[in-house]
Amino acid sequence: MSCSIPVSPTTLTKTTFISQRALIKTHKNQTHGFRVTCNVAPNDDHNHLKLILPDIDRRSLLVGLGGLYTASNFPSLPAALADPITTPDITSSCKEADYGIKNLEKVVRTRKCCPPNIKKTIKPFVFPTEKTVKVRWPAHNGSKEQVEKYKRAIQAMKDLPEDHPHSFIQQAKIHCAYCNGGYTQVDSGFPDIDIQIHNSWLFFPYHRWYLYFYERILGKLINDPTFALPYWNWDNPAGMTIPEIFLNDTRTPNPLFDIYRDARHLPPQLVDLDFGGGERDTTSEIQIACNLSTVYRDLVRNGADTKSFFGGEYVAGDAPVANGDKSVGSVEAGCHIAIHRWVGDSTQANFEDLGNLYSAGYDPLFYAHHSNVDRMWTLWKSLGIQGHTEPTDPDWLNASYVFYDENEDLVRVYNKDCIKMDKLKYKYYEESESVFPWRKSRPAKRNKESQVALTSPGDVKTVNQLKFPVTLDAILKTRVKRPAVNRTDAEKAKANEVLLINGIKFDGEKYVKFDVFVNDTLKEGEVTTPCDPEYAGGFAQIPHSGMDKMMMSSAARFGLTELLEDTNTEGEEYATVTLVPRIGCDNLTISDIKIALVPI
Repeated sequence: MSCSIPVSPTTLTKTTFISQRALIKTHKNQTHGFRVTCNVAPNDDHNHLKLILPDIDRRSLLVGLGGLYTASNFPSLPAALADPITTPDITSSCKEADYGIKNLEKVVRTRKCCPPNIKKTIKPFVFPTEKTVKVRWPAHNGSKEQVEKYKRAIQAMKDLPEDHPHSFIQQAKIHCAYCNGGYTQVDSGFPDIDIQIHNSWLFFPYHRWYLYFYERILGKLINDPTFALPYWNWDNPAGMTIPEIFLNDTRTPNPLFDIYRDARHLPPQLVDLDFGGGERDTTSEIQIACNLSTVYRDLVRNGADTKSFFGGEYVAGDAPVANGDKSVGSVEAGCHIAIHRWVGDSTQANFEDLGNLYSAGYDPLFYAHHSNVDRMWTLWKSLGIQGHTEPTDPDWLNASYVFYDENEDLVRVYNKDCIKMDKLKYKYYEESESVFPWRKSRPAKRNKESQVALTSPGDVKTVNQLKFPVTLDAILKTRVKRPAVNRTDAEKAKANEVLLINGIKFDGEKYVKFDVFVNDTLKEGEVTTPCDPEYAGGFAQIPHSGMDKMMMSSAARFGLTELLEDTNTEGEEYATVTLVPRIGCDNLTISDIKIALVPI
């Protein structure tokens, strides 16, 4: 049953549920305030109306009502109309979820991920006042003193009682709780909607804060205010193996060693930054070249604008499985996930530790990996490219999380306070330009002689001829109309051409990956690799547990401006897009594929 009713401030009650994302039209009514459309279940009463608001700018809605009403007139409106994600009290509001892991009987880590409650009130965050700036160092090239201090600090953390908020196990549980439905949006009025810090613009700032407190806790445990974390320098050929300091030592127990790692990928095996679940039969030289191209692709070509790099909008009221703007950022879906899965133990049913989000924090290598992910944010900014700026939306700036700090106090931190690292008193080792070879690793332009003509119109269906959603259980090839061709350099400087793959729905308990190729026109017998210009990138996810019966949704964005130049196809009216399933895509569906010009 549906209805259309006039609504005034007095008709909205605290029992009203409002969906901020519904795509239906609402218009102002001069007498009654405004009109909404509602859905009513059979035999329901008006105390349980589901009022549906339009898909308009949330902060503009009250203004659009003529300024007659304020948020205080509508007790149920603030959370639905404009709210950053707000983590509640992590001790009293945490729920021990079942986490939905299919191989539940084979998990190797505890699924009880809530932090200890030592009855403390949340305090506001205060910036550190010490003059010392911590300098994070490359794990493959640390000094003897740095390595020894790091091992001593981790051992001190492991020696703490398990229920201590600073213990190694409790620090590992932080990631588990935030990633597997431990917290809901109760403080924003949505107690039944979980918080998920992956697959959106929360990814980078959340992990920056996580490492910030982790580092300061370790420093306090060994009474060293200069203590700094190492970073796994996988964007440098010299650092493309698991750093030696994390390996097993048969002479002395190593607190940095973790038993749950893939034995096939120990040194001298080079990391595969585009890992898709299978081993590559290639030379070290080619693997290094492909790795460098992958870093370039994640930071430059696919991270060309704020949303493409950070991920899409995620605000209060949005479910973790929502479609729309909740897209995954370029680094998160690229190098970040590839390394998680590449390191995780393939002999375990759930690929613990790094290969599954519930267990990733139990491997000390996780923190070195994410330290380099955080460094990617810094390097992305340092490129000085127009459009490489943090989000400015208040819903991003004011998103907040709660952590135990180095003094065992609960503190609330905000995205806006982690943008400038100098205020947080840490930085990364300043390396010379010579150790950033990925900056010059744009895939080489395709030789025209090795290409054939693009697919003729009759051979491949256009997007408009496909019946969405489509299941990616086999290779999908389609032609997508471009918004413009042969753009000038001035036009390209104002907007990036971006391939948008929306409504990617997948089983969150699985490792999933598919690759995207655009205008792949190689001659028969030639194979496209991640080193080649036709490779737009991939979409990948490692298991997220506990999320709405495990069916999750996301979206992905791939930069085309350089790709079209490098494949000699800038003048083509249509782009031929090929999606190649690699793993876990049997029931993965896609709701839309299109190309758009994104203003810089």
